[in-house]
Amino acid sequence: MHGLAMQVQQGLHRDPHAGDLYIFRGRRGDLVKILWHDALGMSLYAKRLERGRFIWPAAVDGVVAISASQMACMLEGIDWRHPQTTWRPTAAG
Repeated sequence: MHGLAMQVQQGLHRDPHAGDLYIFRGRRGDLVKILWHDALGMSLYAKRLERGRFIWPAAVDGVVAISASQMACMLEGIDWRHPQTTWRPTAAG
């Protein structure tokens, strides 16, 4: 969590405590981590897809800006460019 906050501060030159959401994607594309500070403390949310990859828009200067609806679709595993539900596991094992 602290490492991601440092990336926001030093790499993006932004304030990680300002209340914005910062989303980081793993190298394989199947993991995202969301960093958020709510004035009380830092929160870290992580999600890994069982199948497929998160759809990621092209970066401009290392930064991607997405809307709240695009983020909601992305976290549900829906391709926000062509919305439709994706595969869901039926069992845990």
